[in-house]
Amino acid sequence: MVDTSKTSRLQQAIDVAEALSLEERQLLLEILTKRLRRQQGQQLLDEVQAIREDVAKGSIKYGSVQDFLAELDA
Repeated sequence: MVDTSKTSRLQQAIDVAEALSLEERQLLLEILTKRLRRQQGQQLLDEVQAIREDVAKGSIKYGSVQDFLAELDA
């Protein structure tokens, strides 16, 4: 089921963006792209930190594919 409030907000943002001049839309796109990349980079750093914490706790196991499959069968 589609959440109409989110779709509506997205459509509103699109409508506002389309009302901008071409130059303003290009600038908006550049700003949003930079912010998205920054957020994705931060998310990646957060995930790496979480993995490092799991390694430090010893909650990550290492092994071969056969070890992994055997663990699944157990």
